[in-house]
Amino acid sequence: MGTKAQTESRQIQGFVVDTAGTRLKSVTIRLTSTQDTVTVISSNAGYYRIKDVKGSNIRISYSMLGYQIVNRTLSSQNLSSFIVMPNVVLRPQASLLEGVYVVKTIPIVRAGDTIQYNMDAFTFRANSLLEEALKQLPGIQVSRDGTVYAQGKPISSVQVDGRKFFGGDVLTATRNLPADFVKSIQILNHRDNHTTDRSFTTEDPEKILNIILKDDRKRISFGQLTAGMGTRERYIGSAGFNRFDDGQEFSLVGSINNTNTSLFSFGSPTGMGEREKSLFDVNDFVDPTDGLNNIKSLGFSFSDNLAEHTQFNASYSFTKKKNTTKGNSILKSYYDQFDRNSISNAEEYQTINDDNFHRLAAELKHRLKNQDILEVKPVFSYNDISFWNQRTRLVKNNKITNDGKYQDSSSHKNPNLDLDILYAKAFKKPGRKLTGSVSFNFNSQRKLEDVRDYYVSVDSTPVDPVISRFEQRYFIQQRNGTDGARASLSFVEPFSEYSTLEFLYNYEITDMTTQRLVEDKLKFTEPDGYFHVDSLGVNYNYRFRNSRMGLNYQYTPNKTFKANIGFAVQPVKLTSFLPRDDMQYTYENVNLVPTAGFKWRLNDETDWSVDYVGKNNQPNLLHIIPIRDNSNSQNVIIGNPELKAEFSNRVSTTLRKFVTSRGQYFETNFAYHYVANKIVSDKTAFSGSTIQETTFKNTDGYYDIKWYYLFNTSLFNENVQLDISGNADYYNNLSYVNDQRNTTKQFIYAQSAQLRYTWSDYLESMFNANYLLNNATYTWPFRTEITGHSLLASAATKGYIGEHITLGAEMSQRFNSGYASSFMNINPTIINAYLEFSFLHNKRALLRLQGFDLLDQNKNMGTYSEYIGNDVYEARNNRLGRYFMVTLNMRLQKYPKKK
Repeated sequence: MGTKAQTESRQIQGFVVDTAGTRLKSVTIRLTSTQDTVTVISSNAGYYRIKDVKGSNIRISYSMLGYQIVNRTLSSQNLSSFIVMPNVVLRPQASLLEGVYVVKTIPIVRAGDTIQYNMDAFTFRANSLLEEALKQLPGIQVSRDGTVYAQGKPISSVQVDGRKFFGGDVLTATRNLPADFVKSIQILNHRDNHTTDRSFTTEDPEKILNIILKDDRKRISFGQLTAGMGTRERYIGSAGFNRFDDGQEFSLVGSINNTNTSLFSFGSPTGMGEREKSLFDVNDFVDPTDGLNNIKSLGFSFSDNLAEHTQFNASYSFTKKKNTTKGNSILKSYYDQFDRNSISNAEEYQTINDDNFHRLAAELKHRLKNQDILEVKPVFSYNDISFWNQRTRLVKNNKITNDGKYQDSSSHKNPNLDLDILYAKAFKKPGRKLTGSVSFNFNSQRKLEDVRDYYVSVDSTPVDPVISRFEQRYFIQQRNGTDGARASLSFVEPFSEYSTLEFLYNYEITDMTTQRLVEDKLKFTEPDGYFHVDSLGVNYNYRFRNSRMGLNYQYTPNKTFKANIGFAVQPVKLTSFLPRDDMQYTYENVNLVPTAGFKWRLNDETDWSVDYVGKNNQPNLLHIIPIRDNSNSQNVIIGNPELKAEFSNRVSTTLRKFVTSRGQYFETNFAYHYVANKIVSDKTAFSGSTIQETTFKNTDGYYDIKWYYLFNTSLFNENVQLDISGNADYYNNLSYVNDQRNTTKQFIYAQSAQLRYTWSDYLESMFNANYLLNNATYTWPFRTEITGHSLLASAATKGYIGEHITLGAEMSQRFNSGYASSFMNINPTIINAYLEFSFLHNKRALLRLQGFDLLDQNKNMGTYSEYIGNDVYEARNNRLGRYFMVTLNMRLQKYPKKK
């Protein structure tokens, strides 16, 4: 390590400013190390850069006539090849000024795929939690629900000093860890170093937030207590305790509330009607969760080194979420261009979903004496869900009208166990690697369902309308089991100074079993009184086998260029069996999977990559279960056991540029995705009826094209930050309607801009604008086009009155137009405001009075639209409305005694 540290070339750069934040020119910067002595002069902008630094024990001095000399020392450990120094402040020689305010700067270190923020160079309010501090870092955004985005991508996991914090949970770290404990923040583009399937993954690397604690904060106990009451029976209570002791970590957190607030971000039940979160909703001050929610959560985490080379961590979390949603929707299915057989379904509904979710996870990492590595990761989860759904619906075509109700109540019990074991063999020869892994998954689900379907039908086809009644009630018992196993082996052998060859083998098997028993509650038989509907019952077994053998060649002539090309043979076999009918379905295929890619570092701040990969996707149980499921009398589902596996192909290219001297970051990506044997729906409507049947088939022709960009920069000075991002997605969707091929072309464009301005130490503001275009065109039964527009403008400001009072307000205005249903074209105004008062020693107590949604318009915001095949679906759900709340927060901290 010492030899490498002395021979590796580094570049060091930064700015020199005075106590007012003005950048100083003509400052003498002198660097010395074990191999170097270099002197440079700062530019007119106060900027300096020192190239080709090779020695260790680096010392830098900053001097200028009339100012005090400043010295900096860089440790030889963990130095990157590209270092951005925090702004250096030179003070006048005549006197020392106390309490100098240092203007916020952008000191960033970039090393490969890692971006590091030096927190000492940023200004945060005293006693801020990490979540508040993250909002001020360039390129990072935090949504109202706590989701953290870095360079436009969501953070999926959190580490503290390189180790998972609370199982990697994001909210637990950002909403409990004080910002002044943190030395630096690292954003990692992470792929498992030991994965045996790197060359064939279609997934982007996950973004991980690594928190480096200050040296005097590595042994600390801290926590928080929060309690609050509000109008409309709103309440919140939370408690958290955390202990760090030089690598040993223990955390215990819990909360109870009905304000859609949670301390957990992983493993939480999705809830009925929640939508996928996007960066473009970060600064819309609505609450994005549908319905009214009551959330209880509890969890703990423990991490320690059991021995010198053995690391262990475990976590448990329990989340209980009860969601009550009321809403209305319209679904219109077009079957001919003259609207003679189009079917519309207008519904008003209420759902109650009670989800109890347990998750227990552990991770053991052990390094053997011969440097081999063993990792074991078991994860057990258990879901217990009760669901109740009642719908009043009006289904009609041009001649028939059905007016009735549909009611469904069910209970689900779903235990799941995942076990991953990895072994990495170490070799003396550099670059040689042997890695093997096995994974097991055991999933079981038992579902009991009571379904009642009732309506009055009026057929106006005859001269005298015919009125009839329909009633159906089924009790359904279903057991599903899914067991899977996967084994992977990878051997990497360097055969020249710049080349390596990787041999890969991967085997995967999945077994599914389904047993379904349907009882007609309106019919009875002797002697037991039960009437079973044989045509709806099923005993079905399904197996998916997938193996892959491949070679991957990688060429790395230098540190700036890396290329790989690979080829794999992938036999696929799907078999399914119906014991009752003694019928077996088999599908076999062999896919030839090429892979290719390169990554080129054009200069110290710019890199470009191109990748191509292929992947198989098996059908799910809904697609293949061979029964005619008419438990919903208006929408019959028929599985197709003869479905083939999809084969997807994806090519993408990414360009990234980091202009450190200006605090700028730019990234853009373009991707093309084509799927062979795409599984699509095949819908049929019967003349003179409102009933639709849906089955599934394979077809070719599906593709999508996606592009995005993002740009972060400071304007004028470091107090003004601009973040802009945008994406354009085009989908060529396929479906079949009455045996006719239908193409739905959908274009989605989104553009976002955010401006953050720190006026002074006592006032900061944020301005945001988002635009979304959703255009859908389908070709059958006639060419139809729908174009929806959504424009959002928002602003927020926070002011500090003295040392103890904070005032804040935020407002967003949204404009919607172009949607098919009138309830979608709404223009809500959301206004939130709060007043905070801090007191006690070190401001450890915080009293907060807040008003959420002062105009009471958030409750109308749960809109959703979907355009697939010949269907136009639009819905609106209720959401949390206006309330006022008083909360009290107490921070708890205990530092070790100084010796």
